[in-house]
Amino acid sequence: MPLSTRELFARLIKCEAEGEGLNGMRAVASVVMNRVHVAYGEYQRVCQGDLRKVIFQPRQFTCVMEEVYGQYNPQNIYNMRPDELHYEIADWALAGNVLWGVANSLWYYNPFKPTCATIFPITGTGTLHNRIGQHCFYIPTERYAQT
Repeated sequence: MPLSTRELFARLIKCEAEGEGLNGMRAVASVVMNRVHVAYGEYQRVCQGDLRKVIFQPRQFTCVMEEVYGQYNPQNIYNMRPDELHYEIADWALAGNVLWGVANSLWYYNPFKPTCATIFPITGTGTLHNRIGQHCFYIPTERYAQT
């Protein structure tokens, strides 16, 4: 049976950020919804404001990949069983809420070190905005509009 969009979103939140606590999970959910609502650039062109398309856009979320670097990825959304909290965060984000520290960030990643790169991704389309927990958050540069 296909999973609902809400179910997929809750699973993605759990998989991508459960270890980051409430604000970390809200931050990740905010970025996902920012991609849904951005009015220009790659995410608008490819995903057209569709949350499912954002979640399944290739090479965006490790948790959607069943295989990473040629190896089975056991931590994927198909193996996640979200708790009520993950649904609540998904509903919170779907209602239009954005965590204050995220702003219009379109990317995040965990560098597994104390500092964040100033530019991400390597295409130069994002610049560092904030760090929340272990994740670094990036807002679009002017270059993003050309993607």
